Amino acid sequence: MTVSSQVKTTLASLKSAQASLETFALSTQNQEAKNLFTNAAQQTQQIVQQVESRVQQLENEEPQYKGF
Repeated sequence: MTVSSQVKTTLASLKSAQASLETFALSTQNQEAKNLFTNAAQQTQQIVQQVESRVQQLENEEPQYKGF
């Protein structure tokens, strides 16, 4: 498995985790838990953006990995 595919797999996992956190935040009635899940989802979003930036960089450096 190439570095590019590993980074893209990690990105997909991060997006899934973020979606789960957002779902948990919406489904709980406990305000403290809702805040915790919302904050975690926001932090995960920041990480997703950083990893997406790295994917772009990898694709620019190695065009053969674009789209995988």
